[in-house]
Amino acid sequence: MRVGLLTGGGDCPGLNAVIRAVVRRGLADQGHSFVGFRHGWAGVLEDNAFELTLSSTAGILPRGGTILGTSRTNPYADGRDGTAAIRETLSAREIDALIPIGGEDTLGVAQRLHEEGVAVVGVPKTIDNDVGGTDVTFGFQTAVQIVTDAIDRLHTTAESHNRVMVVEVMGRHTGWIATHAGIAGGADAILVPERPFDVEEVAAHLRARHARGPSFSIVVVAEGATPREGTLHTREGTATDAFGHARLGGIGVALESELERLTGYESRVTILGHVQRGGTPVAFDRVLATRFGVAAMDAAVGGRFGAMVGVRGTQIVETPLAEALREPKLLDPELFRTAELFFG
Repeated sequence: MRVGLLTGGGDCPGLNAVIRAVVRRGLADQGHSFVGFRHGWAGVLEDNAFELTLSSTAGILPRGGTILGTSRTNPYADGRDGTAAIRETLSAREIDALIPIGGEDTLGVAQRLHEEGVAVVGVPKTIDNDVGGTDVTFGFQTAVQIVTDAIDRLHTTAESHNRVMVVEVMGRHTGWIATHAGIAGGADAILVPERPFDVEEVAAHLRARHARGPSFSIVVVAEGATPREGTLHTREGTATDAFGHARLGGIGVALESELERLTGYESRVTILGHVQRGGTPVAFDRVLATRFGVAAMDAAVGGRFGAMVGVRGTQIVETPLAEALREPKLLDPELFRTAELFFG
């Protein structure tokens, strides 16, 4: 087989481990060859690619980011016939199957291509851990560790200055990063998209905590956390990407000023932003990404197209793309109830 690979959407620790694993698995059988498309779906549309070999993928396992580059290009934006353009590139390069590595948008394109007869096998990628069909996605554990390290550091400065520290983390639709890192870092409140909050209640909670003795607090908030209607004004984002997603931002800044007004406690916000998705992947993510890459190549060789690889418990599984993308994987309510035991 001749297999094409691409990485789409935001970069993520572990992407290079997937690329390396697909190539190594294919070369072990002999006869397979690989093409890497640059910058996500843009590379396929523009026929911008290069050969992936044993030597070109050597040494990339611990590297963050992606050697292929990435983008949020939508092949179907503005009414474009992306399928025709993609078919033309795949035919010209004699590619038998395509392995796109990405989140809901990248895999959504893959699902549409599958429905139109293109041979694809998807690999889920998102630090938000919100793709269905898998218990966990690679990159998530690295992001959680980065946020936990930041919270640990903010504890010392918050205590030294008697401050409320608001830590804004990634999580457009779900609060997986906020909750895991909040538990691990000993946060005093965690605000997530799945549970709209009242800022007055958050302020009352912090006042009660401080009345018991502690002179500082840590509040972790996911970027997509939503105030109950009329309880807090946040900056409206106007910019959108090629898939129509608004650029989020502003919840941490709004909380900083409102909590200080309501409590009288000096407050500061730290927005971790893209630092959460950069740098070296932790060991767990390297192993999981490697397993996903091997499984994706196995599925392609076996002709099991239209599937997405994932993990259930400790076992690698294949799930139809349509099923995996049916709805986002929301935060486990039981996990959040565990977190609430330690608030304050």
